[in-house]
Amino acid sequence: MSEVLFISESEGIVTLTINRPKALNALNKEVISSIGDFFSSGYKKYTNLVAVLITGYGDKAFAAGADITEFKDLNKEQATDLSLRGKKVFDSIENFHLPVIAVIKGYALGGGLELAMACHMRIGDLQAKCGLPELSLGLVPGYSGTIRLTHLIGKAKALEALITGHMFNSEDALRLGLLNHIDESPMERAKHIVSKIKRNGPIAISKAIELTNTIYIPDVDTDNYESQIFGELMVSEEAKEGFGAFLEKRKANFRNKN
Repeated sequence: MSEVLFISESEGIVTLTINRPKALNALNKEVISSIGDFFSSGYKKYTNLVAVLITGYGDKAFAAGADITEFKDLNKEQATDLSLRGKKVFDSIENFHLPVIAVIKGYALGGGLELAMACHMRIGDLQAKCGLPELSLGLVPGYSGTIRLTHLIGKAKALEALITGHMFNSEDALRLGLLNHIDESPMERAKHIVSKIKRNGPIAISKAIELTNTIYIPDVDTDNYESQIFGELMVSEEAKEGFGAFLEKRKANFRNKN
């Protein structure tokens, strides 16, 4: 097991905990590589997986940025490669077939916020603070942060946040849609959301994630693709179980029907 990423599982929920509290859980190469390993193949060992939670150790930070100590000697080619490798990992989170929820306590800054934005949902505690301060270092976000922030809160607000380095408190982040919820116990809120997710068809969940992501892919006829997926699911065993449960006035048992 990685020393910088703790992985635990309970009742179909796998929790990835970034374990670098002395560095406020800053994302170094090992953290990003370990997260990438999980989403590429590591998740397969969890046969009843329903959702993944990503959080940081302790109450001070989800992840307070990338580890700047790894940047100082990079040349142009190395920096570009670092960015591309991080993007690949974060894209694998965004396109993961099961829900991924960021549980944010304290700071989610720079690369940390980019990681959180790659997740499908974000839940913060009341002390959560979110921002992309890379421009104060003479840089821009390197892991698709400009793109995801713009998608989440709109062009004007995203551009203002980027060029001023503004840090959103939890209430402002919630109001703008950067956070889905704020809660004194964000981990418990995340688990409550997962309990609702468990009621629904797992194939339908994965297709809903896929369809939502295609909205941002150029040249994809999302509306037509949705109709195709609707037709495929209509004749699936999962839908037959859903219809049967509805008509028989019982709870659907999706996970034994696929």
